[in-house]
Amino acid sequence: MAKKKTDKQLWEEWSEFRENTRRATPIDLNETATEKAKRIKALEADDEAWFKYYFPNFYSSEPADFHKKSTKLVMSTMELYLIRSWSRELAKSARTMMETLKLALTGKKKNILLVSSSYDNAVRLLLPYKNILESNQRIINDYGEQQSIGKWETGEFTTKQGASFRALGAGQSPRGTRNDAARPDLILIDDIDTDEECRNPERIRKKVKWIEEALIPTRSISNPLMIIVCGNIIAKLCCITELSKKADKHEIINIRDKDGKSTWPTKNTEENIDRVLDSISYNSAQKEYFNNPVSEGDVFKKIVYDRVPLLRSCERVVVYGDPATSNKDKGNASTKGVGVIGYKAGKYYLYKVWLDTMRNSKFVDALFEAYAYLVSEQVDVKRVYIENNSLQDPFYEQVFVPLIRQKERERGPLPLTPDTRKKPEKFYRIEGTLEPIHRNGNLIFNIKEQKNPHMERMEQQMLGVSPTAKMMDGPDLLEGGVWIIQNSVATSNNTYAVGYRVNQKY
Repeated sequence: MAKKKTDKQLWEEWSEFRENTRRATPIDLNETATEKAKRIKALEADDEAWFKYYFPNFYSSEPADFHKKSTKLVMSTMELYLIRSWSRELAKSARTMMETLKLALTGKKKNILLVSSSYDNAVRLLLPYKNILESNQRIINDYGEQQSIGKWETGEFTTKQGASFRALGAGQSPRGTRNDAARPDLILIDDIDTDEECRNPERIRKKVKWIEEALIPTRSISNPLMIIVCGNIIAKLCCITELSKKADKHEIINIRDKDGKSTWPTKNTEENIDRVLDSISYNSAQKEYFNNPVSEGDVFKKIVYDRVPLLRSCERVVVYGDPATSNKDKGNASTKGVGVIGYKAGKYYLYKVWLDTMRNSKFVDALFEAYAYLVSEQVDVKRVYIENNSLQDPFYEQVFVPLIRQKERERGPLPLTPDTRKKPEKFYRIEGTLEPIHRNGNLIFNIKEQKNPHMERMEQQMLGVSPTAKMMDGPDLLEGGVWIIQNSVATSNNTYAVGYRVNQKY
């Protein structure tokens, strides 16, 4: 555990922050009063230009569309309850700070509360506001000196123009929070959830009750109140999930979109995202970067790894691919997967898996790699299936068939059968097919693949299977393969659908 920083270390850090802010915001001393007034008017009419001019050290990358859209909502709607579940590294707190300071400096908001899980944390989050108002030369030049005498403490301060800021820890009494006659008109809630508290549902409910019964009622009925909550979904039950039930809008933005691409490419490159995600566990990545907390062991308590028999000795072997292109999954982060599954003497074995956020071409490559694996293991009857139910059919025909045919010209025919089964809900299907097999010790993962990142992702998704889980594409493909084996029909009834072997029988 990292050591807590001393007061001296914190003071040195914030002194450096103030100095960096001062240096980053030079002003034009030769500007006339008319030029200055014209410039300020133009900046105030353009939120992004305002942010870029006054906060060059924060506005270091061009914003993404979701940044601009959210800011437009905030700056145009004074009565608003907004929750921002933006992934780490998407600048939710920094952008909220820039918006808040503009609202305060232009007189649209006068009484700001910053609330966090504890008072100390709230003070830490409020400190940049105070230091910017003290040292940002452009703000001082255009809006005047902000630091007032006698009302300038670390956790509570009021500018000379009359905008007040106060830090508040969850559970503290917010009563009496006034700025002259003005009640709070902007409440910022940031970092309200903690891992420890999320393990105790009663503590979460108590905190939410405080927000709804003590904090929000400090508002005026007749004047508009803006509430902005910055926080990710770090548990299935947390303050964010509960507050979202009453919010006007809940923005969930992950580090990557549903197609597996960076949601803020001008700042976070694919290579940098890969580097970060590769350095932490799957569960940590899902919680911190994808708003998808994984509760381990809801259905599968522990995955069994063991030695597996020779693949060619299995009574039945299938390759099963899940392209995860269902319309039901649209809008959610999804992975694609291909697995090699064998059956022998009542046991089901997962020999190898390719499971990741993939482009369509990469998924097709995985199908061919799986087929090559069967060839290398000298499997006689090679069956390759791809999920293709009614929700996926147009996409399958229009996208995957052409890609497969193109790859066949390079690598030879792929004996592929579409699985057109009409499938029940994903969770109940996975639980119904796999849980009894697993419970009886008959679902075995190849121990030689245990350290393979694809198999590690598969394990974490298996442990995370639950009715509310967002990531179950690995278990879904495994269920598909196991179901095929369990419901084997006479081989003469099976046909191939694509490639050079169209309609060829087994």
